[in-house]
Amino acid sequence: MSKTDIKGTTVKGRAELALNDDFLRKAVKFTTERLRDGKRKASDDLGNWEEWRERGRQIRLHTIAHLDYYLNQFANQARSNGVHVHFADTAEDAVKITLAIAERKQASSVVKSKSMVTEELHLNQALESIGVDVVESDLGEYIIQLAGETPSHIIIPAIHKNRYQIADLLSKEAGETLPPDTAILAGFVRKKLREKFLEADIGMTGCNFAIAETGSMVLFENEGNARMVSTVPSIQITLMGMERIIPSWSDLEVMATLLPRSATGQKLTVYMSGITGPRRQEDGDGPDEMHIIILDNGRSLQLGDPEFQELLNCIRCGACLNACPVYRHIGGHAYGGTYSGPIGAVLTPALNKNIDEWDDIASASTLCGACYEACPVKIPLHDMLIYLRRRKVERGLGDKIESIGMRGFAAIMANSKRYENALKFGRLAQRLVVKDGEITSKLGPLKGWNNYRVAPSLAKQSFRDQWGTMEEEIRYGLQEMDPSVTNRMEEIVRNREAGGKDHG
Repeated sequence: MSKTDIKGTTVKGRAELALNDDFLRKAVKFTTERLRDGKRKASDDLGNWEEWRERGRQIRLHTIAHLDYYLNQFANQARSNGVHVHFADTAEDAVKITLAIAERKQASSVVKSKSMVTEELHLNQALESIGVDVVESDLGEYIIQLAGETPSHIIIPAIHKNRYQIADLLSKEAGETLPPDTAILAGFVRKKLREKFLEADIGMTGCNFAIAETGSMVLFENEGNARMVSTVPSIQITLMGMERIIPSWSDLEVMATLLPRSATGQKLTVYMSGITGPRRQEDGDGPDEMHIIILDNGRSLQLGDPEFQELLNCIRCGACLNACPVYRHIGGHAYGGTYSGPIGAVLTPALNKNIDEWDDIASASTLCGACYEACPVKIPLHDMLIYLRRRKVERGLGDKIESIGMRGFAAIMANSKRYENALKFGRLAQRLVVKDGEITSKLGPLKGWNNYRVAPSLAKQSFRDQWGTMEEEIRYGLQEMDPSVTNRMEEIVRNREAGGKDHG
């Protein structure tokens, strides 16, 4: 789904499209529930999950607080290993560096492993514009590349598609009808990609973690394609966000425990590759030339910001997407950017300097806090969403009707008489729209809610009104108690009061 879709220029418009797509909703619901259940079991089996989360959080807090030091250490170590290290301030800079390498090497083909940073840069389109053939080798990425779409999930890019839709896409590529059998479909892709691995001039990867102490980069994967990408082509280009650094290999143990469990419910990923420079004389495989492009692109804007610096702690596991009730209903494309779900709702405005175009994303949340509970490094995304909403209002970009409504609400809640009168008026007014204790009308502000559910009517008597009667019943019940019980309770209260006075 394109952000420029006529009806999809806002989160609300894109969400409406998603909510009317039964295939998408069923596919996303099925997969996110499976991932959540897997994460729950894997973390329970590990034990002491909260201690692991806190350790992960402390590693990330320390690293980001000293990011300049660890970036310099990593760059120096990587260069000593024979790596060409490039720093890119903007997306445009990163694209220019990549294209320059491809043109200098007269590359005609690139094979890629999964990388959200390259999606952020729209790098595939840039390479294709200079005549370079680009092929995604991750199965999910390959599927959405054929579909001409962007990833709908950080970990599972094609989460929004079922096997029948995938079979249709691969059948067109194969030139014959393929059955919706996952083994047959995967077999076709495997055969197709083997040819691409052998032909490619450049292998391109992302980076899960960069180890500062040795200048190494680490890739987590389940399919083995990233190992092919990083060993077969003669040139390797790795693109990494500047925050992907961790200090040492011992810190990687914590991340290797948290990331797979949070992402897919696995104890370990099938492949974890540590790469320290290009091929040496004694090595049997690997690239002859290796480049690492370290990308800023708005990340440094969060440094020193007490409300958003922790955003850089993210390890891109996707657990917040699987836990989010909004994402589970509308999928990733409704968010309109590279990153979706709660992390995308905060990261996209942050990387784009909170420009007006992305202000509505912060509203795509119930603020339930499920994202925080799921996050393996305890990023308070629900708080950050509130901060974004506040900043929007402070810049005078809030909804005018909502602003008037909130001022009216504040005035009513500040005075008990106004509150009581408002309730009385509400009970009278609701008679026009209440049926069998439910409000089903879709007039005005009720439309958004009642399109998919019903609103309960106001109670005939509020709890505040009921309290007087309840208080009398409670007192009567105490009088009816066994006197010995009443005396014992009174004695306990007297002792507590006496103790309080003595300690005062």
